[in-house]
Amino acid sequence: MFDPLQQLAEAIRQRTAILFVGAGVSMSVGLPSWDKLIRHMEEELGIEKELAERSRYSYQTLAEYYRLKQGSLGPLRSWMDRNWSVSREKVQDSLLHRLIVELDFPIIYTTNYDRNLEVAFELHGRDFVKVANARDISRARQDATQIIKYHGDFDEDASLVLTETDYFERLSFDSPLDVKFRADALGSTILFIGYSLSDMNIRLLLHRLWQTWKSSGYEKDRPPSFVFMPNRNPVEEAVLARWGITALSEEEDDPQQALGKFLQRLKEMAGSNSSTA
Repeated sequence: MFDPLQQLAEAIRQRTAILFVGAGVSMSVGLPSWDKLIRHMEEELGIEKELAERSRYSYQTLAEYYRLKQGSLGPLRSWMDRNWSVSREKVQDSLLHRLIVELDFPIIYTTNYDRNLEVAFELHGRDFVKVANARDISRARQDATQIIKYHGDFDEDASLVLTETDYFERLSFDSPLDVKFRADALGSTILFIGYSLSDMNIRLLLHRLWQTWKSSGYEKDRPPSFVFMPNRNPVEEAVLARWGITALSEEEDDPQQALGKFLQRLKEMAGSNSSTA
């Protein structure tokens, strides 16, 4: 019988799988939610409480307004850099980060701005290279895990994808990091973790991945892709299946515990290739 988890574990064992990491993994070590970012911007911009309570703007729209009013995102980026960092001890104690390192993916994409993945690799003694722009792509080593900062990095303000305009410009899907992702994705199994599937940005990415294969004429040859969901959702599963993506889940009340259980089981199935160096 077809076992998608076994198929994913085999791809990890063969080093033909890449990982895509979202905000849920960073929140597991205490990073603020997007709601906290919105509250901070509202306070700094002096937005009245009544307006804030009846508005349904996203953090991208508010960041766009912030840049218009303040002239730049510099102060916001500095605040995020301070508040989006946690102690090395927290990362050291994080089961999720340890398992991500031990699963030994050759390439990890992340939409997180923080350095927690890089710190985890440092703490567990694994080589990595960070890629946040075209220059980094040209210099990236092939003998170390590549951590691709898909929405930018705090070390380079210009790389951050934060405002509504930033996201709209990414819709063209033709930036250097997008080109790299398309090339990597065409030959690899992909696992997405730490995402809310209500996030339209990740849904667009999943759709574009499907669209790329569909227009190629070789859709039947596409490597399998997977997304982890803490709990089963038949609506989401059906939509994702239409895009050629299999949803995997663990029945746990706590999403972080569910993800930890899933990664631990995956590591055990993948075998010795993912053991600690």
